[in-house]
Amino acid sequence: MDEEKKKPERKLTQARREANARYNSKFVEVKVRMTPEHRTEVQEHAASMDESATQFINRAINETIEHDRQSKPPCARLRTHHHT
Repeated sequence: MDEEKKKPERKLTQARREANARYNSKFVEVKVRMTPEHRTEVQEHAASMDESATQFINRAINETIEHDRQSKPPCARLRTHHHT
């Protein structure tokens, strides 16, 4: 997000900080590199679908996984690829 678009910071109570930490501990972050123009396109598309960029990206991933599972032959689905 551009600096001028950021909301002013609010003071969080200790209870809110702890609740946020509990919520965030259930997730991992994944870094994705893209051009600023592509990020804008993703954000605008997500907004047009009434989704956050995160919701849109997760939906796109889930739909692609499902599509790939349905379109691959059964023997290809048995193979797993681990990248280290």
